[in-house]
Amino acid sequence: MHVAIITAGGAGMFCGSCMHDNTWARSLMNAGAEVSLIPTYTPVRVDEENLSTERVFFGGINVYLDHQSRVWRALPKWMKSWLDRPGVIRLATRFGVSNDAKQLGELTLAMLEGESGPHAQQVEELVEFICRDLRPDVVCFSNALLVGALKRLKERFAGPIFCTLQGDDIFLDSLAPTFRTRAIKAISERAAEFDGFLVHSEYYRDFMSEYLSLPRDRFHKLPLGIDLNGHNGTPEKAHAVKRIANNDVVTIGYFARICPEKGLHVLVEAFSELRRRRPNVRLVVGGYLGKRDEQYFADVSKSTSALSDAFQFAGSPPDHASKVELLKSFDVLCVPAPYREPKGLYVVEALANGVPVVEPDHGAFRELVASTNGGLLYPPGDVGELVACLERLVVDRVLRIELGRRGQQAVRTLYSPEAMAARTLQVFEDALSTKHTANSSRAGS
Repeated sequence: MHVAIITAGGAGMFCGSCMHDNTWARSLMNAGAEVSLIPTYTPVRVDEENLSTERVFFGGINVYLDHQSRVWRALPKWMKSWLDRPGVIRLATRFGVSNDAKQLGELTLAMLEGESGPHAQQVEELVEFICRDLRPDVVCFSNALLVGALKRLKERFAGPIFCTLQGDDIFLDSLAPTFRTRAIKAISERAAEFDGFLVHSEYYRDFMSEYLSLPRDRFHKLPLGIDLNGHNGTPEKAHAVKRIANNDVVTIGYFARICPEKGLHVLVEAFSELRRRRPNVRLVVGGYLGKRDEQYFADVSKSTSALSDAFQFAGSPPDHASKVELLKSFDVLCVPAPYREPKGLYVVEALANGVPVVEPDHGAFRELVASTNGGLLYPPGDVGELVACLERLVVDRVLRIELGRRGQQAVRTLYSPEAMAARTLQVFEDALSTKHTANSSRAGS
């Protein structure tokens, strides 16, 4: 089976969805499938081997210029294709090309117009590449914002086409209200033509089914899967080593994108109270910080000044090994996201290293903690209960180790690349069989 996955680059940042798509592609390859990972907007940036194709479709610079200028749009492809080169796009993202939804309302609507909008030429190029050059059995879009290309693709491609939903609402909800309403309506109308939708939690299945007015029975849940390379050692040994090295100081860790949606400000507030009660704690923060959120982080950092050396910003790990080492340095992971997470990949990564988690009881967190028994949940928005959960794990070393052990074992069973690939191939094979039966019936009628 040949699977084409159309993913969206993260404008130069380590994007959880991009990284998951890359791991997903590798898991399918290891299971015997042929996979083409096709980047759009910008090149994919990951902390492991990059499996995406060199060619970028809907290159961010040309998309912007096509939207802004009819003259530019009318130019022949050979005059502007150089702007789609990965090196040129990477250089542009270094100088602050915006991916802030608040500034992208009109451009979003133009993208959703697809074959009838200013990006029709780019739609044709993607469809041509898939249907003429790749000829896959199954196509999967990595998010609903790419749905503008679906109509033309359906006209030329007879196989099943899926869409993975993994946080589309957070972008759409950031649009100005007039753009948001129109964008959701456009996506809902066009997305009805997908053969199915892939999600990583039952919560997000139910939420997006209602949000986009899509049939719930068209959704398929896939387990998250992570690259388990380097995630080794036992929680008992890891905690013993850290206890000696840190003189019994317990490290609370945050590892996610630095932004309001992930709730770093909530954790800093809770940690400040925790340290007043338990001086033997420190807070280590890691994750990507984009230009959009620099002021947010500056404001949060002001409130950490009283913490002195009990607070450390570790930045964004440059590679997979560095990320694993950072996670292993934590005793507890906490990313108190006010936003209801559709997947929570960082929870799985922490548990893979025997690090228990404390998370709000909503979104995908509830399912992840229930399935792994690897952490504690607290009522969303209740900072007092968050402090209580963190304090419980700071005080009870045995509980920390036990939750980490359970979580680590569960991740290797439930959230391995093999489990993710097996479920994916089952969904795709069922869809291919259904398509074949339907085509045979039409041919015989």
